[in-house]
Amino acid sequence: MAETSHQGSHAGSAKSWVAVTTILIGTIISGAGLTGLGADTSNWTMVWVGVGVSAIGAVLALVFDVFSDVVIDAPRVMDAREHHSPFEH
Repeated sequence: MAETSHQGSHAGSAKSWVAVTTILIGTIISGAGLTGLGADTSNWTMVWVGVGVSAIGAVLALVFDVFSDVVIDAPRVMDAREHHSPFEH
């Protein structure tokens, strides 16, 4: 499987988006449980199911090594502009 270059793009790979989406879904499930959108008896069950889904997403993020998926841009070089400030040294 060939790696594609995302020159100048911060899009990330599909596997990183799967991990992040899984964590987001778990967070939404937990939030719904905390706000009482479920049945009264299953609120805490919803919270813990959401925590579990988020934990699965975190494990996926570690397995997929999402932190190596970052695209680093070339350094930006800006022209120095002359300015006069009372705080200038």
